[in-house]
Amino acid sequence: MNYELLNNNVVTISGVVVSTPEYSHHMYGEGFYESKIAVSRLSEQIDEIPFTISERLLDSSGLEMGKSITLTGQMRSYNKIIDGKSKLLLTLFVRDVLEEPISKNPNIIDIAGYVCKPPIYRTTPFKREICDILLAVNRAYNKSDYLPCIAWGRNARFIKDMDVGAKIKINGRIQSREYQKLLEDGEVLSKIAYEISINRIELDETED
Repeated sequence: MNYELLNNNVVTISGVVVSTPEYSHHMYGEGFYESKIAVSRLSEQIDEIPFTISERLLDSSGLEMGKSITLTGQMRSYNKIIDGKSKLLLTLFVRDVLEEPISKNPNIIDIAGYVCKPPIYRTTPFKREICDILLAVNRAYNKSDYLPCIAWGRNARFIKDMDVGAKIKINGRIQSREYQKLLEDGEVLSKIAYEISINRIELDETED
């Protein structure tokens, strides 16, 4: 596999498995399972990150609910039809399982990709600046992952006027966020969104 494509999307997270791995699908004779890992923030808030793991890694790691573990891999996106509509879903595709937890920073993601929608800039009622971007990150076999990212303060100001197609590098963390969606019948449904909270960002001026 292309070395650059292995290194433009790198994730390392440490936490506790909070759901029993469940069978998801087969591909090229290999079974894959889905679960979630709970990762603590410095604020003691918990992010529950979905991950997908091969049966081969699952068998060798003894991974089960309640186990503390470190996972490395890539953040992936895929479209799934839910209630007749296509929805972008995110998952950590696990490449390796490590026994030792990472205590210094248990949630790290480094990605390089292309801005694929105009950034959305806004301020909160308390004048906090926020900017959302969607980044297309290339991977093997001419595929791309579409990863939502959120920036704050000076990083929000830095990216708010970026053109679609700009290539950037981001360092941050994967976070989960609960939100409420108002349905047509008036019912309020609680849902979970996943995004990359940007710590550092820079233009990537390397040639493709």
